[in-house]
Amino acid sequence: MTIPILLLAAGSASRMRGGDKLLEDVHGAPCLQVMAKRALATGQPVLVTLPSSDHPRAACLTELELLVVEVPDADLGMSRSLQRGVAALPNNAKAVMILPADMPDITTDDMNEMLEAFVGTNATALRATTQDGATGHPTLVGVNLFEQFQKLTGDTGANAILSALGDSLMLHALKGDRARMDLDTPEHWSAWRASTP
Repeated sequence: MTIPILLLAAGSASRMRGGDKLLEDVHGAPCLQVMAKRALATGQPVLVTLPSSDHPRAACLTELELLVVEVPDADLGMSRSLQRGVAALPNNAKAVMILPADMPDITTDDMNEMLEAFVGTNATALRATTQDGATGHPTLVGVNLFEQFQKLTGDTGANAILSALGDSLMLHALKGDRARMDLDTPEHWSAWRASTP
């Protein structure tokens, strides 16, 4: 089953105070490159949203077999990345996995676990949680919801779509707090490095 992975990487990273969180070093490579390689290792198609194809982030993706989706109006919120990313999915996509690219604790195994859990259920969508049940990422959304993404506005992501699903939304716990461990500030990155082997 074709379930592409959509990495969201078009945000401005304004909380990094001049740095770029998606180019921060993760085990010797830029975070965005690491996350893209992990996504590709699932065997699924990978799409990455960027503000433009010549954005500095694009340089770390040039050797990878993936699709860059330009989001020139990314400053209008995450909804623009979701709309353009979903519109660029291949026609045979049965669902999409949505994952912010600033979550370096999410591994290929986590992505495969989420893919297998989604395929094994009749849920319309599947959302990762921490071990304690706090909702996070990644999220998988079935093809029958794709049209709803074009109605999103602002920076709320897919929450409006997911909150309306009721029992059609299934939750799947990943180990530890990785489902919510996004790194938005220099302090977040310093703390993550101090706690990561």
